[in-house]
Amino acid sequence: MASLTSVAITTRKAVRFTIYFIIFLIIARIALGLLSSVITKLFPAPPPAPTVSFNKLPTIPFPTQSPMPITYTVQTAEGSIPSLATQAKVYYMPQAHSDLLALDNAKTAAAALGFTGTATQTSSTLYQFPNSDNSSTLEMNIITKTFYIGSDLNSNPNILSQIPPSANDAAATAKNFLQSGNLLPVDLTGPVTPEFLKITNKQLVSAISQSEANLIKINLFRKDYDKLPSVTQNPQTANVWFILGGNQNQGKQIVGVQYYYYPVDETQFATYPLITSDAAFKELQLGKGYIANLGNGNTNKITIRRVYLAYYDPGIPMQFYQPVVVFEGDNNFVAYVPAVTSAYYGQ
Repeated sequence: MASLTSVAITTRKAVRFTIYFIIFLIIARIALGLLSSVITKLFPAPPPAPTVSFNKLPTIPFPTQSPMPITYTVQTAEGSIPSLATQAKVYYMPQAHSDLLALDNAKTAAAALGFTGTATQTSSTLYQFPNSDNSSTLEMNIITKTFYIGSDLNSNPNILSQIPPSANDAAATAKNFLQSGNLLPVDLTGPVTPEFLKITNKQLVSAISQSEANLIKINLFRKDYDKLPSVTQNPQTANVWFILGGNQNQGKQIVGVQYYYYPVDETQFATYPLITSDAAFKELQLGKGYIANLGNGNTNKITIRRVYLAYYDPGIPMQFYQPVVVFEGDNNFVAYVPAVTSAYYGQ
């Protein structure tokens, strides 16, 4: 009996110490995981070196501007110019090429959009397609499929007699219109910004509310790439926009469209080193940036409130989709500076 008792006691101790050991291993594993997480946050591994696979890049095609003597003051939430990423992706933008079916394909797309009239050639790549039902004309580049639609409002005054649709309804109509011509890109899913418009002295001007508006303008921006937003030549206007009236017939509701969209190949990219935010600010001070919007103040003294990275979407054919440093200030001031270090730009 004594021997059996000793065995039982020894067994219980062995089981107990085994349980303690297992608990110790679990706690140790959790502690090591937490320690590793803290070390990683305090001392993150440096990113891999930029690939610069596209070699030197073409300069960003900012519109030409006259020099502007501007004095800048920085009052950001951070208290100074914030630090930005040290490298970013540059994406390849495939180029459209002419083929023997270009005109036939353009006619098919135009007909799907409701423009079935006889095409008229206006240049080597531009053709006009009329729509007699609503006195509008579509002008399309048969190579790139970019297009513009304009309407004669004087010939169709009923367009202005009804309250325009809501922003959500207008955006849905715009996307459905593009989808009908198989022209809705997969990345045209960024911010949608509306602007209500009215006719004053035969000019389109902003309206305060939907109830006093004759039309609504909808801007369709490209989605974020690598968590960076898209910006355009005019920060408040997308390269794809629609102007719609209150007519419930889609064919008569859309009175104006600009579709200057050029695709980005998200699968083909290279990483490039970026200039520091302080260096970008010096470039801006030296007048080497692009003033996208001088702002409502019309002053030569600008207070910078926000600095961040974005991709510049020029609305013209380009080989690469490139990052810029964006400076935002009071009274809607916006400026861009190329973000890639100057050593990687060609002539």
